[in-house]
Amino acid sequence: KGFTDLGFDIGNSETPIIPVMLGDEDLARAFSARLFEEGVFASAICFPMVPRGTARVRVIVSATFSQEDCDAGLAAFKKVAAELQ
Repeated sequence: KGFTDLGFDIGNSETPIIPVMLGDEDLARAFSARLFEEGVFASAICFPMVPRGTARVRVIVSATFSQEDCDAGLAAFKKVAAELQ
């Protein structure tokens, strides 16, 4: 819900793996790198792992995350999105 509230397309995943769809491969790589600088690990998934034009960053949520962890992660996504999109 936090991702969709921020305007991200996360598809229909029903697992702890959340794909944050970005489309552009260069954007996905830059987004992943900036998130890492903000303390969030979200892998860029690009061609040939997915079809061209469907690049994404992948987040895996863990039951060990606190609400504060989740809030900090979403804040990082919001900050990076404002910088890059």
